[in-house]
Amino acid sequence: MLRNSTTAASFFFMLVATLIFSFSRASLATAQTNPSLGSGALASNMTGNANSSANTGTGVQALSSNTTGDANTATGVQALSNNTTGNNNTGTGLSALFSNTTGFQNTASGVQALFSNTTGSFNTANGGDPPQPR
Repeated sequence: MLRNSTTAASFFFMLVATLIFSFSRASLATAQTNPSLGSGALASNMTGNANSSANTGTGVQALSSNTTGDANTATGVQALSNNTTGNNNTGTGLSALFSNTTGFQNTASGVQALFSNTTGSFNTANGGDPPQPR
């Protein structure tokens, strides 16, 4: 029985982290070397062959549409969310490279940096557009 509130909080945190990690990996059929953390991260990554490896998705829905893309890194909520087959992309920040589908070797750092890029390649963007007030 957990009597100490610190121990209980630590236990709860570890349980939640384990569940999130488990659910984020639930859709990975045979994919290898594609770590993810966050609900829906790398959810569509299904093949896990040499053409779909070395991807990292950290954040809710990071790289969620990736199917055969290789060597992509997405850090942030919905970073590289629509990437399907694009390779060697790095998106850091909320919705960075959000619309990218097949573009490759792009680097976006900041909120919504390169948000509308879909097929463009060899782009770099620092900064980004902050979300508009409601």
